[in-house]
Amino acid sequence: MRWLVSDMSKNKQTAGHKGAYISQRKKEGEVRNCIRYRCGLTNTIQDVLIQRPGWVEVKEEGDWDFNWCDVGWLRENFDHSYMEEHVRICHFRNHYELTRKNLMVKNLKRYRKNVEREAGRLEAAKCDFFPRTFELPSEYHIFVEEFKRSPGSTWIMKPVARSQGKGIFLFRKLKDIIDWRKDGTRSEEQRDEAQVESYVAQRYIENPYLIAGRKFDLRVYVLVTSYIPLKAWLYRDGFARFSNTRFSLNSIDDQYVHLTNVAVQKTAPDYDPEKGCKWQMQQLRCYLTAKHGFETVQTLFKEIDNIFIRSLLSVQKTIINDKHCFELYGYDILLDQDLKPWLIEVNASPSLTASSQEDYELKYRLLEDTLHIVDMEGRLTGKEKRVGGFDLMWNDGPVYTDVGLEAMGCSCLVANTHLGCVNDRQKQLQQLLKPFPGQKRA
Repeated sequence: MRWLVSDMSKNKQTAGHKGAYISQRKKEGEVRNCIRYRCGLTNTIQDVLIQRPGWVEVKEEGDWDFNWCDVGWLRENFDHSYMEEHVRICHFRNHYELTRKNLMVKNLKRYRKNVEREAGRLEAAKCDFFPRTFELPSEYHIFVEEFKRSPGSTWIMKPVARSQGKGIFLFRKLKDIIDWRKDGTRSEEQRDEAQVESYVAQRYIENPYLIAGRKFDLRVYVLVTSYIPLKAWLYRDGFARFSNTRFSLNSIDDQYVHLTNVAVQKTAPDYDPEKGCKWQMQQLRCYLTAKHGFETVQTLFKEIDNIFIRSLLSVQKTIINDKHCFELYGYDILLDQDLKPWLIEVNASPSLTASSQEDYELKYRLLEDTLHIVDMEGRLTGKEKRVGGFDLMWNDGPVYTDVGLEAMGCSCLVANTHLGCVNDRQKQLQQLLKPFPGQKRA
């Protein structure tokens, strides 16, 4: 389903231009007049690209300057592609080090050990934001030992490389996963002959924070433009995704209770596509502040920031850094009833398909601001701390706001993150960006 663009479509440019398009190398102070792009998706990103002034879509075999591809295209073509200096592509080569569930946990565990060795247990405790997790079948026997220490507890099984809630189920008995145990007893040769899909078994968060009796998780967007040095941006907007059914541990087989994925919830018999199951991040932050107070919610969002930074640092030395690459991650965060945030997973291809008009406008703004930061047109200085709805939260170290708390008699440094705060992006962009070629500043 296609949604309408409101005031964002005023500068619509079609891909029907004629003539030769030659990319110009980006020199100091030079603006590139034509950007040739390829797009492997047909959702909101296609709309954003089509309507961006001076951007022209190229066919299958045409040369391109910018490529918004899916991870399948990347896997098949990246290593065989020559890219000029200015070219950009929307994934890092081994993005899966953070976005495959088993590798994410492996890297986080290793990072935590390094932190404890170098900085002590207190600092390492700041890495305790992911549930106990084991890869099956390879860690089956270790998992069984942990399982027996807490009889009656609930675990959740997830395929390591699938999305949208596919293949996920909850269990409390070992017999429910007997197939994976059997595979764990095979030799290497036997496993190669009949490979069983890898899963992670993870302690289920049995005490989620509930609103109106329903479970929810947060979808937050983080843009990484470099790993060496690490440069990461946090988007102000995001949303909470609610389950369609009241939470209960008495029905662990009911996906509508336990899985908040829109792909799952929209199949519920009483799902309303216009109403949806989402709250905007600003709405959620206001709700939590009204209920728990400003300081408590400030602490919560600082802990969420900590998850973003430490998860990225855990793969900084593992990801193959490439100046041609950037990545827009979709983080899934769950809150428990003590307002502790838990990292559930990180998505390399967060859904860009809109579930409502409001959802469409959020994702349109997000993608438009992503292109502003990638800056194919050469309109930024490189020193910006904010671009549209994105705030620079890490630039080879923590980034702080230019305006501190001196006015209140406090010299504390304030992190430059504003998740769930006002997103007055249009006003900020008008002040920040040079007009596109051929445009006058509004």
